[in-house]
Amino acid sequence: MLDTIILEEKKKMIYEYIISDSYKPMKLKELSALLQVPKRDRAEFHEVMNSLVTSGKIIIDKKGLIKPAPEFLKVGIFLGTAKGFGFVRMEDEPEDIYIHESNTKGAMDGDKVQIELLLEKSGKRKEGKVISIIEHGTDIVVGTFSKSKNFGFVIADNQKLGTDIFIPKSADKGAVTGHKVVVKITDYGVNKKNPEGKVIEILGHVNDPGVDILSIIKGFGLPEEYPEKVMKQVEKIPDEISSEDIGGRVDIRDWDTVTIDGEDAKDLDDAITISKEGNLYKLGVHIADVSNYVTENSPLDEEALKRGTSVYLVDRVIPMLPHKLSNGICSLNEGVDRLALSCFMDIDEKGNVVSHRIAETVVNVTRRMSYTSVKKIIEDNDADECAKYEELVPMFHLMEELAEILREKRRSRGSIDFDFPESKIILDNEGNPTDIKPYERNKATKIIEDFMLIANETVAEDYFWQELPFVYRTHEYPDNEKIEKLGIFINNFGYSIHIGQDEIHPKELQKLMAKIEGTPEEALISRLTLRSMKQAKYTVQNDGHFGLATKYYCHFTSPIRRYPDLQIHRIIKENLRHGITERRTIHYNKILTEVASHSSAMERRANEAEREVEKLKKAEYMKQFIGQTFEGVISGITTWGIYVELPNTVEGMIRVTNLKDDYYYYDEDSYTMVGETTKKTYKLGQKLKIQVESVDKILRTIDFVLAEEESENLEENLGEDV
Repeated sequence: MLDTIILEEKKKMIYEYIISDSYKPMKLKELSALLQVPKRDRAEFHEVMNSLVTSGKIIIDKKGLIKPAPEFLKVGIFLGTAKGFGFVRMEDEPEDIYIHESNTKGAMDGDKVQIELLLEKSGKRKEGKVISIIEHGTDIVVGTFSKSKNFGFVIADNQKLGTDIFIPKSADKGAVTGHKVVVKITDYGVNKKNPEGKVIEILGHVNDPGVDILSIIKGFGLPEEYPEKVMKQVEKIPDEISSEDIGGRVDIRDWDTVTIDGEDAKDLDDAITISKEGNLYKLGVHIADVSNYVTENSPLDEEALKRGTSVYLVDRVIPMLPHKLSNGICSLNEGVDRLALSCFMDIDEKGNVVSHRIAETVVNVTRRMSYTSVKKIIEDNDADECAKYEELVPMFHLMEELAEILREKRRSRGSIDFDFPESKIILDNEGNPTDIKPYERNKATKIIEDFMLIANETVAEDYFWQELPFVYRTHEYPDNEKIEKLGIFINNFGYSIHIGQDEIHPKELQKLMAKIEGTPEEALISRLTLRSMKQAKYTVQNDGHFGLATKYYCHFTSPIRRYPDLQIHRIIKENLRHGITERRTIHYNKILTEVASHSSAMERRANEAEREVEKLKKAEYMKQFIGQTFEGVISGITTWGIYVELPNTVEGMIRVTNLKDDYYYYDEDSYTMVGETTKKTYKLGQKLKIQVESVDKILRTIDFVLAEEESENLEENLGEDV
């Protein structure tokens, strides 16, 4: 494959010729001859032309003539829905383009498509129709098999695919009705003909333990086993560090050093040292030196890049690196020597990093602490816990002191802190959910967050000013249109935000978060604010981080579980040892754009898989409560129903068809569901008593209906208003 930089240069040169006045439409062979492409370079030429087509810059018409793509033709990713219609997401459009069911041209969820933009209707979302499918998003589908006499079909787990997969009898691999299977698509179908495929793996029966989560793993294409060449490389890695490894490193093994993690954590990749001299806090953030073992372009490195990140599912972790590294030689375990890359920071009493040093080190962790233990010491002043860790108690209080200073510094510049309760799902030995509760942050978890944030900022700023190739963690300013909609909505609650001429300052959203803290509408407005913002991503340009209100940010602190961290460790160590030469600068410039882009994509895949597993287990958990009544809060409203979130973070829907006392419609401007005759309204943030009506584990959905007493109360309230 062509290097990214070379590919972009050739694409630019050929595209500029195609859009020039001197160009006349011609076929691929004619263009190749005109440009005098040598025979040895024909494959590269075809790759460049394919790239121009898939990026939507050129089209090849029915006669095979190459032409510039008209402006009304756009390229994006098709997002399917179970109802048949879809949307197309494009980088240069702030809002997804709506595609009516009759205009999808058989596109499936995840396909790269070329669309024609249709004439805009006043006040309506932009609409388009699919002209062609440039590239299919996947050829692998996971679903439930049903067998008939002469054929079978698979109902995909991903309801967004919108169609069943036809399986010829000769291609069913012996599957029977109720089997969860992996299917390879052999024909995508045209003119409303169903796609066709063949069963390549039978995962087990739909009710077999573990098959549910395994289906999600397969559906997202998450890797499981490591290739043989990777494991051969792992076998050669020692269990402990040697004296040769230590040479040239800063030796801090005699310092009081702690790790603070969850009780069940096994990959401990960050450790802390702290002291105070005069008015200066001396904070050390020490990160496992994974790059010492995962060398560039080795089988381990290639596999780590391919995975991009570790994936944390309810019942398992799919690690980026094999356990021998992540839980062994690269884990900063108590009482053993380990290699680290450290960021030593001198921080004044206002939270300013007045000086810092990044160095290769060797550490030996004094104590492996848990968030629970540290919370007991600094928050609860627990006598037994304080006695158990007596020699380290002053250190934990000093951590708390500095963390509060750093938090206040971030708050004063406008950093936004979304404190959503995460779900903690408890499973029994067979994978059945026994309890779901919010996972709460405490002072101990916040301390580690604060220290990791300041280390990430410090490293990013250092390498920005050195003007070296790097991977940054960036978060763009939100789209004005979305922020304006948020402003209109929060006015209903008596809040406002100031929007400048071109953009909003993060401090405005931070002030909003402070105003709503502790109010009934806090969770709702926080969630809507988050939805108004863009997604953070990895980039080679330092575009700043809106949410953290900082100009400089990167991911430095978790190389065991995130590839970008590992990549920048490699750059930092090379720079520390002998500097980045011009040749190596060119090398990094060639690879880092793709590293950043791929890592962002793998992060999104992991997040989606984690969410789907949570939805699955929440649906399974709520099955036992069918018919029971709970109080929840309206967390979302759409044209087809009202989402209600319960205190344990479970979310279900009251379908609009179940609001039987009137015909209801969704008022998009006020985010409310309104009864056409009664004018009864349901608003975001409103408390409701609901009854669990049904659960669909396969669709991962929970249906609620209004509890009878709720309906009566609403009628009484309505009478009072009238």
